[in-house]
Amino acid sequence: MITVSLSYPLSDELLQQWGRPQVTAIGQFDGLHLGHASVIHQAVSLAREQKVSASVMTFHPHPKEVMKKGDYEGYLTPLADKQAILADMGVDVLYIMSFNEDFSKVSPEAFMTDVLLPLQIQTAVVGFDFRFGYRGAGHEDTLRKLGGEQMAVHTVPPFELDGEKVSSSDIRRALQTGDLTQASRWLGRPYRIRGTVMDGEKRGRTIGFPTANLKLDDTYVIPVKGVYAVRALVGNHWISGVMNVGVKPTFHEGVLNPSFEVHLFDFNQQIYGESVVVELHHYIRPERKFSSVDELISQIGNDAQTAKKLLG
Repeated sequence: MITVSLSYPLSDELLQQWGRPQVTAIGQFDGLHLGHASVIHQAVSLAREQKVSASVMTFHPHPKEVMKKGDYEGYLTPLADKQAILADMGVDVLYIMSFNEDFSKVSPEAFMTDVLLPLQIQTAVVGFDFRFGYRGAGHEDTLRKLGGEQMAVHTVPPFELDGEKVSSSDIRRALQTGDLTQASRWLGRPYRIRGTVMDGEKRGRTIGFPTANLKLDDTYVIPVKGVYAVRALVGNHWISGVMNVGVKPTFHEGVLNPSFEVHLFDFNQQIYGESVVVELHHYIRPERKFSSVDELISQIGNDAQTAKKLLG
């Protein structure tokens, strides 16, 4: 998959290189959940039928982050994660449109005449709730009307599981209430975070449970504070473990920003400075303050055993 950065207005040089007949899925696609996947799979299928490139157009940063409104609380899939997932879905080209305040004021008509048609998008594939242009004035019918005979539009209906529509906002809520089972079902995979192992307080090593302290690589949606059964990708190997997301109230007071500490089972290598991907598989319990370090050690041991059973 080739990644192409776009900024409005598009340059003639860029259009000469990338303006070609193609089928394009358009949307924010944060989370790349099963609903988003249904849109992208439709675009890839149509592109193969029409014997043209399959592309995806997304927007970065997230419009809610730029406009400072709505319920933006971080990304389910930051850009690097989104790129990795899309590359495995048969997408040929990923267009990343730079979203800023000026671009937010571009009308639906200008988006069509200055972006979509010059790129020679012959078929646009969008979700049922697609909105575009200044203040979200454009929708699927607007897209169809403006495209006329030059651009066909395919609208993908809501994706439902057990009668419930899959949505990014519901996945965020599931993560923030500890409902990992539901979040994983809607995503079609376990929720992942990625971070770099940094020097921590090294307290875990002194109590028999050494941990990798992660500094997240991007602004992720933070799951509810507590203990999780996880699998971590270290180098080329997946390793089971237990992770605490929280402020360590047994040792600290007044801390607001959570830390991410992963204890990997049967693992004793030094991995400072390395990038680690962590999949959250099960929520074990909420974080709480213990009356003594011994009580904490006992509970961590219980958590580790629980995680091992849950992970099989």
